[in-house]
Amino acid sequence: MNVHVAPAFADVPQVYKRHVFACYTQRPPGHPRGSCGSQGAQPLWDRLSRKLEAEGIGEVGFTAAGCLGFCRAGPLMVVYPEGVWYAPKTPEDVDEIVETHLKGGELVERLVIVPQR
Repeated sequence: MNVHVAPAFADVPQVYKRHVFACYTQRPPGHPRGSCGSQGAQPLWDRLSRKLEAEGIGEVGFTAAGCLGFCRAGPLMVVYPEGVWYAPKTPEDVDEIVETHLKGGELVERLVIVPQR
């Protein structure tokens, strides 16, 4: 019998050093769950996308995501492989996340959130 053993995760080649998932969900005004879109996510994620491209940060992937599940805390993004959740509110917050975390590998502690289930 030939048994295939999956490689250890450390042996799997990685496409990106870090990968950002950002919620683009837009619910109608007054929806009880709210949404990242209604809290101003679109311009922040547009800025993040432009900044990553303009600075040639190819080792960071960026994916537009649907609901990340913690709507009232938005706009939300999560950075892997660290699993760090951020709730940026301004363009300057996005710039700081790019410079400090995505390029520098350090947390932007003031923007970190720990979502509660």
